[in-house]
Amino acid sequence: MPIKNRFAEMHPEITDWRRDIHQHPEILYETHRTSALVAEKLKEFGCDEVVTGIGRTGVVGVIKGRTDTQGRVIGLRADMDALPMQEQTGLDHASKTPGAMHACGHDGHTAMVLGAAKYLAETRNFDGTAVVIFQPAEEGGNGAEAMCQDGLMDRFDIQEVYAMHNVPGLPVGQFAIRSGPLLAAADEFDIHLEGRGGHAAKPHETVDTTVMLSQLIVVLQTIVSRNADPILQAVLSVTAVETSSKAFNVIPQSARLRGTVRTHSNEMRDLIEQRLNEVVQGVVAMMGGTASVTYTRGVPVTINAEDQTGYAEKAAIAVGGSCTEAPMVMGGEDFSFMLQERPGAFIVLGNGDSAGLHHPEYDFNDEIIPTGCSWFAEMVEGRMPVV
Repeated sequence: MPIKNRFAEMHPEITDWRRDIHQHPEILYETHRTSALVAEKLKEFGCDEVVTGIGRTGVVGVIKGRTDTQGRVIGLRADMDALPMQEQTGLDHASKTPGAMHACGHDGHTAMVLGAAKYLAETRNFDGTAVVIFQPAEEGGNGAEAMCQDGLMDRFDIQEVYAMHNVPGLPVGQFAIRSGPLLAAADEFDIHLEGRGGHAAKPHETVDTTVMLSQLIVVLQTIVSRNADPILQAVLSVTAVETSSKAFNVIPQSARLRGTVRTHSNEMRDLIEQRLNEVVQGVVAMMGGTASVTYTRGVPVTINAEDQTGYAEKAAIAVGGSCTEAPMVMGGEDFSFMLQERPGAFIVLGNGDSAGLHHPEYDFNDEIIPTGCSWFAEMVEGRMPVV
């Protein structure tokens, strides 16, 4: 496996960075310690420019190549934030912050892009400019969108942008990618039902919201099974229900149900939002109640551009010897906001036989650090070779 020798030498150092970040997880936009560490390292590496505060707590480093004959600029993105959950690994480098944990490997992603940045700043063996992007709030905070709204792409003249995520269950060091839709749009719905509460012994005097929500849980499933084109993937899941009463002998005045919708196309996304509203109003009106629906669009579909996917795959093969086709999955990724602004690609790298993402026993596999660093560096050197 032709991993760059420099990353084999740097492996212990980058592992130490990763484990330090792991021990001090920070949630959403509160990545103050991590952002400060990243900015300090980038300055230490000799980056030509280091900018903080992009997207609140995001950090950007600019590294100019030995030459710049074509004016090409490539962005490499890492996410920095952790999850609000308690770690149960028992490792020496386990989280020291109660209720916070790097359970998705963002500590590893940040460390690998830092490693690539150090190497690129040392060698500068490319023709153009590399921009390393360290993003907060990937886990539900749309930090990528916030950085884009702060002018990330235009301010640094980024033309293409790339990112990587580790995947448990995929063999250690194995790359996978696909062109087109890869990860799903992730939306949320919150439905509030109003009826007429009363004594459970006199249901005829009430408008029963528990029956409404029971009907809706079943009927909402027909949107995917009977309205959506079966060729196009979609998921609608009701994930939480509650009523205004906890008593055994009360029919509640109000009820609420919440859930998520995952789609791989804007057409399907629009259809499900429309039909959800229609189905809810129809069922509730039939039963004599009223309903209000809040439908919140989250991250859009992660769509890899065809040409950029080819470049990413070529770099993966150069580093790892092979690159398989990744399956479409229903998880969401806010890197999609960056891909809406610039063509690019999102690739995955095998974490081996580890606990799953968002599991309290998960840990990023330090063995894959040189492979990941090499891919990020190859995306710059391979796309912008010195003439």
